[in-house]
Amino acid sequence: MNEDERPLNYGGFWVRFDAFWLDLFVMLPLAAFVFWASQRSRLFGIYYFFPGTLIGLFYNVYLVRRFGGTPGKLIMRLRIRNLGGDPVGYREAVLRFAPEFLLGTLLSIAFLPALFSMTDAEYHALSFMERSQRLVQLAPAWFKPLQITQQIWMWSEFIVLLTNRKRRALHDFIAGTVVVRERPNQALQPTAGRSDAPL
Repeated sequence: MNEDERPLNYGGFWVRFDAFWLDLFVMLPLAAFVFWASQRSRLFGIYYFFPGTLIGLFYNVYLVRRFGGTPGKLIMRLRIRNLGGDPVGYREAVLRFAPEFLLGTLLSIAFLPALFSMTDAEYHALSFMERSQRLVQLAPAWFKPLQITQQIWMWSEFIVLLTNRKRRALHDFIAGTVVVRERPNQALQPTAGRSDAPL
């Protein structure tokens, strides 16, 4: 059996959990900037909506397609592959991110009319927690059910990941992917531009 025919070594819960926290750490400077700016401008969330969407797609779709994972996964020597062990294409990368992207985008959209409903004086007079509560009050009626749906999705991801042999989360089943441990002598290689890379 040559190296390419070895069985896949699936990434378990804890190594994926560590990769998740590393991704949060990588994104911490941006998150800190967004928090700082949103405290100073009522409409920052509106201005940031489109750039934030592009950043999310770059981080969770382009990097997955190009390098086989987000920075957190790459640091933990994990790679996202299709069920046969081959690099993923844009289709798989988009499908993996689609549920999180759709839920996050809809929740962001729900806050847009709430931000327009507040005045600058009211916005800046409230503390962070008071402002968050007020925005929820002003959000459309479908915000809270959507928020519950997001929580159910998140916990379902963990439960499914822990209860199958290949440690696939729900988004892996949707996209037809697995997360595997990189082989010790396997270098990080971009998949874009390869003649055998899937589209």
